Amino acid sequence: MKILIIFNREPYDSTDVTWNGLRLAGKLVEGGHEVRIFLMNDAVDMARDVCRPPEGYDQDLSKMLKDLIALGVVVKVCGTCMARCGIYKNHPYFEGAEKSTMQALADWVVDSDKVIPF
Repeated sequence: MKILIIFNREPYDSTDVTWNGLRLAGKLVEGGHEVRIFLMNDAVDMARDVCRPPEGYDQDLSKMLKDLIALGVVVKVCGTCMARCGIYKNHPYFEGAEKSTMQALADWVVDSDKVIPF
Protein backbone atom coordinates (compact mmCIF):
# COMPACT_ATOMS: atom_id res chain seq x y z
CA MET A 1 0.00 0.00 0.00
CA LYS A 2 1.20 3.54 -0.78
CA ILE A 3 0.85 5.78 2.24
CA LEU A 4 1.48 9.51 2.27
CA ILE A 5 2.06 11.21 5.61
CA ILE A 6 1.86 15.01 5.63
CA PHE A 7 3.43 16.84 8.55
CA ASN A 8 2.31 20.43 9.23
CA ARG A 9 3.34 21.17 12.81
CA GLU A 10 6.46 22.63 14.34
CA PRO A 11 8.56 19.58 15.31
CA TYR A 12 8.88 20.51 18.98
CA ASP A 13 5.53 22.12 19.79
CA SER A 14 5.09 20.78 23.35
CA THR A 15 3.13 17.77 22.03
CA ASP A 16 4.12 14.33 20.79
CA VAL A 17 2.13 14.64 17.54
CA THR A 18 5.14 14.73 15.23
CA TRP A 19 6.97 12.04 17.21
CA ASN A 20 3.93 9.76 16.97
CA GLY A 21 3.64 10.38 13.23
CA LEU A 22 7.27 9.41 12.72
CA ARG A 23 6.80 6.31 14.87
CA LEU A 24 3.79 5.34 12.76
CA ALA A 25 5.80 5.85 9.57
CA GLY A 26 8.47 3.48 10.90
CA LYS A 27 5.94 0.79 11.74
CA LEU A 28 4.33 1.10 8.30
CA VAL A 29 7.74 0.68 6.65
CA GLU A 30 8.40 -2.35 8.85
CA GLY A 31 5.07 -3.73 7.63
CA GLY A 32 6.26 -3.54 4.04
CA HIS A 33 4.29 -0.48 2.95
CA GLU A 34 5.59 2.28 0.71
CA VAL A 35 5.68 5.38 2.89
CA ARG A 36 6.21 8.89 1.55
CA ILE A 37 6.49 11.99 3.71
CA PHE A 38 5.75 15.59 2.78
CA LEU A 39 6.73 18.39 5.16
CA MET A 40 5.01 21.74 5.01
CA ASN A 41 4.30 24.75 7.20
CA ASP A 42 6.48 24.72 10.33
CA ALA A 43 7.22 20.99 9.91
CA VAL A 44 9.89 21.95 7.37
CA ASP A 45 12.26 22.60 10.28
CA MET A 46 12.44 18.86 10.90
CA ALA A 47 14.51 18.47 7.69
CA ARG A 48 17.15 20.99 8.74
CA ASP A 49 20.37 20.07 10.54
CA VAL A 50 20.03 23.16 12.73
CA CYS A 51 16.85 21.75 14.29
CA ARG A 52 17.70 20.26 17.67
CA PRO A 53 15.53 18.90 20.46
CA PRO A 54 14.84 21.39 23.23
CA GLU A 55 16.41 20.75 26.60
CA GLY A 56 14.60 17.96 28.40
CA TYR A 57 13.01 16.45 25.26
CA ASP A 58 14.15 12.86 24.87
CA GLN A 59 13.60 12.38 21.12
CA ASP A 60 15.55 13.74 18.15
CA LEU A 61 12.88 14.11 15.47
CA SER A 62 15.33 15.09 12.73
CA LYS A 63 17.35 11.94 13.41
CA MET A 64 14.15 9.88 13.27
CA LEU A 65 13.41 11.45 9.87
CA LYS A 66 16.94 10.69 8.66
CA ASP A 67 16.54 7.09 9.84
CA LEU A 68 13.35 6.79 7.76
CA ILE A 69 15.16 8.21 4.73
CA ALA A 70 17.86 5.58 5.23
CA LEU A 71 15.10 2.94 5.09
CA GLY A 72 14.00 4.24 1.68
CA VAL A 73 11.23 6.64 2.68
CA VAL A 74 11.06 9.49 0.18
CA VAL A 75 10.82 12.85 1.92
CA LYS A 76 9.79 16.00 0.08
CA VAL A 77 9.70 19.45 1.66
CA CYS A 78 7.64 22.43 0.55
CA GLY A 79 10.03 24.83 -1.15
CA THR A 80 7.78 27.83 -0.59
CA CYS A 81 7.60 27.03 3.13
CA MET A 82 11.42 27.01 3.28
CA ALA A 83 11.45 30.80 3.30
CA ARG A 84 8.07 31.39 4.97
CA CYS A 85 7.82 28.91 7.82
CA GLY A 86 9.63 27.54 10.81
CA ILE A 87 12.10 28.98 13.26
CA TYR A 88 14.99 28.32 10.88
CA LYS A 89 13.70 30.10 7.79
CA ASN A 90 15.98 29.87 4.73
CA HIS A 91 18.29 27.27 6.32
CA PRO A 92 18.99 24.41 3.89
CA TYR A 93 17.44 20.98 4.11
CA PHE A 94 19.65 18.03 4.95
CA GLU A 95 20.59 15.34 2.43
CA GLY A 96 17.70 13.08 1.52
CA ALA A 97 15.03 15.74 2.03
CA GLU A 98 14.10 17.02 -1.41
CA LYS A 99 12.88 20.56 -1.97
CA SER A 100 9.50 20.20 -3.62
CA THR A 101 6.29 21.87 -4.74
CA MET A 102 2.57 21.92 -4.09
CA GLN A 103 2.10 20.22 -7.47
CA ALA A 104 4.29 17.32 -6.34
CA LEU A 105 2.19 17.03 -3.18
CA ALA A 106 -1.00 17.05 -5.27
CA ASP A 107 0.43 14.28 -7.46
CA TRP A 108 1.33 12.21 -4.40
CA VAL A 109 -2.15 12.66 -2.92
CA VAL A 110 -3.74 11.33 -6.12
CA ASP A 111 -1.25 8.45 -6.31
CA SER A 112 -1.62 7.33 -2.65
CA ASP A 113 -3.90 4.68 -1.20
CA LYS A 114 -4.01 6.51 2.14
CA VAL A 115 -3.16 10.08 3.14
CA ILE A 116 -2.52 10.80 6.82
CA PRO A 117 -2.04 14.40 8.03
CA PHE A 118 -0.18 15.21 11.24
